[in-house]
Amino acid sequence: MSSTFLSLHYHLVFSTKDRRPLIRADWRERLHEYLGGTVRGLGGIPEAVGGVDDHVHLLVGLRATHQVSDFLRELKKASSVWASEQSGERFAWQDGYAAFTVSATHRALVKGYIAKQEEHHREIDFVEELKRMLDRNGVAYDPKY
Repeated sequence: MSSTFLSLHYHLVFSTKDRRPLIRADWRERLHEYLGGTVRGLGGIPEAVGGVDDHVHLLVGLRATHQVSDFLRELKKASSVWASEQSGERFAWQDGYAAFTVSATHRALVKGYIAKQEEHHREIDFVEELKRMLDRNGVAYDPKY
């Protein structure tokens, strides 16, 4: 039996290139399923996947051996190829991302937040949402980005 015990959960957020509304409703759910399958293929645990036409949110469990930047690079690469095939146009994600650690006691809250993305974005756009998330998590940022 191993003596190493981990609870590593991340709320990941990234948008389409230039925040273009490329993720159409007719294949959005399949994209979310594909993202979850890719997370599994990369050795992670997909706990929640959601989003709207210009960005996605994922709650994932990762291993200690995962590097978040490498994990996201592979996830975005695989899913952009898949999304290009589905949409019939060149699809790309933005270069950056947001990643926040999530305690085990807050996982249910984050899952609920991800599940209600369409409802949430009737009132607030992605940029404002991201600014609020960065502020809440104490992350400094340059407003021009």
